[in-house]
Order: sequence, then C-alpha cells, then structure tokens
Amino acid sequence: MAEHKEAILLIEDEPQMRRFIRLILQGQGYNVTESGTGEEGLIEAALRNPDVVLLDLGLPDMDGLEVTKRLREWSGVPIIVISAREKEMDKITALDEGADDYLIKPFGAGELLARIRVAIRHRAMQRSGRKEPVLEAGNLKIDFSKRQVFIGGQEVHLTPIEYKLLSLLAGNAGKVLTHSYLLKEVWGANYAQQTQYLRVYMTQLRHKLEADPARPRFLINEPGIGYRFKAGIEK
Repeated sequence: MAEHKEAILLIEDEPQMRRFIRLILQGQGYNVTESGTGEEGLIEAALRNPDVVLLDLGLPDMDGLEVTKRLREWSGVPIIVISAREKEMDKITALDEGADDYLIKPFGAGELLARIRVAIRHRAMQRSGRKEPVLEAGNLKIDFSKRQVFIGGQEVHLTPIEYKLLSLLAGNAGKVLTHSYLLKEVWGANYAQQTQYLRVYMTQLRHKLEADPARPRFLINEPGIGYRFKAGIEK
C-alpha cells in the first residue's frame, strides 16, 4: 500500500458512494474525512485544512455549488466535483465557481486517483510559490523563461496568441479551463463568448504540437466545457 498521507475531505451524502471512495483512498494511504452535508463539510474544511476536497453537488442541506463558493471565499484547496449531473452547464458552472475538476458518476478508481494526484501536485506548487521554468511532457518542451517551445528538440514557432494560450493551459496542467476563462485571459473580457477564436487557435496549436492532431496527446478537449493540458500519463 502506498503511503501518501495527504488529507482528503469527502463531502458526499450517499453512504454507499462514501464507502466506495473511502476504501479506494485508504487503500492508497490517504487520510480520509467524511461529511454528509455541506455545512458539516465546510466546518471540517476549516478544522482540518485538507489537501483535496471531493464534493458532491446534490447535498441534502445545500447545493454543492454553494459549498464551492463559500470555500473559495477563504481557501484555495483543490476541489474535485463528483456528481451524477451530466449537463454541460452544470460542469461549466462548477468550474467557473472555483472547482478544479469534475468527475461524472459512476467513475473508476484509477481515474479518481489520477485526478487527485494532479490536484495535489498543483497544490504543492501553489504552496511553494514557484513555477517550473521548464515543462517537459513526452517530446514537448516549454521554456517559460525564454518563451520557447520545442518538439523533439526542434524549436516550434508560435504566434504570441498561440504561445499565450499554450502557456496558460500548460501552467495549469491537468486542470480543466473553461472556454470563457480561456477567452477572457487570452483575448480579454469582451471576447468571453467568441468560442470560434478558441477553436481556430486550438486547431493551429494541435497541428504544430501534436503527432496526430485528430487524436491529441497534450491538448485535450472537454466537450462543451473547455480544454485541459495533459502533461503526462496519469498512472
């Protein structure tokens, strides 16, 4: 059994789902605290300062979106939503309110653990206050300090917009960034609804960086929601 020892707060009202997740996490050495309501979860978050929060949206006392809002008033803890709600707008709203990731029930143990590992890596970087000057993923290398991108050791020319989009995604590797967030950050608030800009530039980036643009390795589409940069094979 792995000895991670990071603290995970699980806010979920279904006993069977809580047991399923608890067994998975404890089997990997994580410390697990459970809450069956949003209010109890907020109290536990304040008391325990967890490394990751797993949050169901359909809680008996308040919507999980409200829990996310209230957590974000004082905490930067990674929040992974675990929900049966499959509508795109539910996912977009949760991510825009401050959630870091979104898993649809039912999900597999491997996927859950991979998302948790990504969230913990992000949290560690936040706490250290540093950003890696160079990111390497497979044959892709991004030198943030020099604003250079390489594929297989060969420099790839990117336009300023392409580089800004790539660096934003790569700097948040593993995290889903919504269309509106990307558009606001790269083009400005007035372009928040201009999703065609994003589609065009993502297509251009994939043709420059991906071995098979139709089956991207790095620039992953989350249909109807946004994009995610996959930095490595999530074992």
